[in-house]
Amino acid sequence: MAVIETVGQAAIDGLVYVGDLAILTGRCAHAAVTAPFQWRRLRGERIIRQAMAVGVGAIPVLSLIAFFIGEIMALQSAYELRKLGAIALVARVVAISITRELGPLITAIVVIGRSGSAFAAEIGSMKVNSELDALETMALDPVEFLVAPKLMAAVVMLPCLTIWADFLGVLGGATFGVAAAGFTLGTYLHATLESLAYRDIVTGLIKSVVFGVVITAVGSQEGLSTGLGAEQVGRSTTSAVVKSIFLVVAVDLVFTSFFYFAAPR
Repeated sequence: MAVIETVGQAAIDGLVYVGDLAILTGRCAHAAVTAPFQWRRLRGERIIRQAMAVGVGAIPVLSLIAFFIGEIMALQSAYELRKLGAIALVARVVAISITRELGPLITAIVVIGRSGSAFAAEIGSMKVNSELDALETMALDPVEFLVAPKLMAAVVMLPCLTIWADFLGVLGGATFGVAAAGFTLGTYLHATLESLAYRDIVTGLIKSVVFGVVITAVGSQEGLSTGLGAEQVGRSTTSAVVKSIFLVVAVDLVFTSFFYFAAPR
């Protein structure tokens, strides 16, 4: 019975946590929509600064990882396809796997490591130092002032980073295709374009938008719920990374299942 109670309580806590994330996201969306009509504005400079941190700052490491992943995918697929005499399908395998799954997922994990953890640490430190209370005394809503710009920046930048990761992943696969699989760069890119459908790219971009919401909501929620003390900031940061990765993978599974059953290729 103790095991059942533990599992049940964990399930309830998980649902409560997801509900808290939904409420936080709703408050951010409400702030973004209603601010212009209430003579308030989301501070554009904060949104731009967050977009630079989330997007532009992640380009170097994301470029390397996406390029290497594309080349690894080409190597691994060629190893098996060569046995079947179908090495010409390497471009198709790499293109579909990158655009549908690996591009958005790699981008999300990189952003979690760079920005999701930073969100939790920043807001958690502000809470420990009573800066959130100071914002409230100045009639500034911490969610509107801190979280909403982060959410808007992530929702815009994650699809942009995903497109860049898709391109670098395909380019990484092309490196192997040209060097060892008998392709020219032109024929490899032509095979890639022929293998891709519009929905392959769109599904990846839809996922990336949701991933941006999840990463920002989890990082901000962990920061807002930080306890007192510097140690708690570290715990919130670690928890933000772990929970973000888990929820991103879970959301990816849900969307992949939905796209598979709703619109089979």
